[in-house]
Amino acid sequence: MNVLTEISCTPIPWNKGKLVWQKAPLRLRDIWAISVRLQLAKNTRDLAFFNLAIDSKLRGCDLVNLRIRDYSPWGVYITQTF
Repeated sequence: MNVLTEISCTPIPWNKGKLVWQKAPLRLRDIWAISVRLQLAKNTRDLAFFNLAIDSKLRGCDLVNLRIRDYSPWGVYITQTF
């Protein structure tokens, strides 16, 4: 006995039935907490990106698209060993 069922191919929106609002900005104590945790973890790269995002008010998608020539003088990547 073959029973054919019709499968709906219409996509369901991710926000159907949900209240979606703009997120509240980070509070100063939240910014300090994130910064301190990144420093304690010695995660220099993420700390630099976090500080750049906070100082320049860039979104995450804008940060990901940055290249070295966008924020380094003369577009040169300099590594220093101490």
